[in-house]
Amino acid sequence: MREIHKKISPEYFEKILSGEKTFEYRVNDFECNPGDILVLDEYEYTQGQGTTEGRRPTGRSIRKKVGYVGYTNDFDWLSRPDVKGDLEKYGAQIFRC
Repeated sequence: MREIHKKISPEYFEKILSGEKTFEYRVNDFECNPGDILVLDEYEYTQGQGTTEGRRPTGRSIRKKVGYVGYTNDFDWLSRPDVKGDLEKYGAQIFRC
């Protein structure tokens, strides 16, 4: 079990804090396994999200135990011709059942 720290904007932090948001969708540039602890550190972005300019921590964080981890490159059905067109047209959504 490891502890993984990631930055999160206030709007998503609040949704996780309230229980409305129960998932995270991230670029797969780090290892994360079931049982790891994801620490989401809230950051404010005064210059807009996606830039390091004006980024600063608020001091709030949430700790969540990681359950299921899925990888989009594992979903071979995304490349099927009958799915690919709709995916390009509508995009995708992620939800928890």
